[in-house]
Amino acid sequence: MTNPGDAILLLSFGGPDQPDEVMPFLDNVLRGRNIPRERMLEVAEHYYHFGGRSPINDQNRALLAALRKVLADQGPDLPVYWGNRNWHPLLADTLRQMTSDGVRRAFAFVTSAYSSYSGCRQYLEDLARAREAVGPGAPEVLKLRVFYDHPAFIEPMTDRVQAALDRIPAERRASAALAFTAHSIPVAMAETSRYVEQVEEACRLVAEHVGRSPYRLVYQSRSGAPGQPWLGPDVLEYLRELAAAGATRDVVLAPIGFISDHMEVVYDLDTEAHQLCMDLGLHMVRAETVGADPRFAAMIRELVLERTGDVPRRALGGFGPSHDVCAEDCCPAPRMPARLRS
Repeated sequence: MTNPGDAILLLSFGGPDQPDEVMPFLDNVLRGRNIPRERMLEVAEHYYHFGGRSPINDQNRALLAALRKVLADQGPDLPVYWGNRNWHPLLADTLRQMTSDGVRRAFAFVTSAYSSYSGCRQYLEDLARAREAVGPGAPEVLKLRVFYDHPAFIEPMTDRVQAALDRIPAERRASAALAFTAHSIPVAMAETSRYVEQVEEACRLVAEHVGRSPYRLVYQSRSGAPGQPWLGPDVLEYLRELAAAGATRDVVLAPIGFISDHMEVVYDLDTEAHQLCMDLGLHMVRAETVGADPRFAAMIRELVLERTGDVPRRALGGFGPSHDVCAEDCCPAPRMPARLRS
């Protein structure tokens, strides 16, 4: 096996672990962005609703544990580090620790399956700033490719969607609606990336695997100013239309745009959308995300090894495996505020 490098870095968004961390965390997220304070306080209440603790950190800890087990069982013998964009462990602090540990090169797995400024390019900028902050001796960090069409993402997601469909009473299952959800982003950001076509392809692959047609892709968690065009339709708008049509009593929501059950999922879907469904008389079942599924953790190992030519590059559908190195003009920053939280 070719020497794959010195380490793997799990790179994520971050989130508070206790109530007194909520506002400092949101200050980090919003620094330099024109988001009204009222919106910031509204989002803070989402975190306080869950005791001031975001689920994302525990989800990442579980994924780290699953990845370490895969590496222990199958090799290579690489340490795994964790750094975040907006909260502890902060990326620059993690790179300092890696430097102290003698890491010269690492592969970064970003917890975003799709290409966009906020899901890809911005993490490259984060890495560049963190390496500059650490100074000479900071490790080289190579970002792994996006994985929206990788079998080890699609297959666990398929299993979760099928499990959700199986929770619909058998006599109503055929007529149940299936809607995939993804994080809405500004239209300007979508127009400079492959975000929409990649999400649509992931939806198509999962729907094909579970044998469901038709299905819908809807969006959630919009956080921009009211006058900005963002991707839609919004999931709540879709649910109102579904109830008004009266063709079904049941809906499965599958958050294919997210890899773990973090705040957008547990608040925007499990809390807000679920309450709306109750008010509308709809029976809603939410599919789980891939989380720390062993197949998904093994995919991270595979993405590292494919960069060194030790395993073949895999992808489902018609687009093929994504590129390893982003072009200079790939997914540029939009001239407007990016997404608020994750």
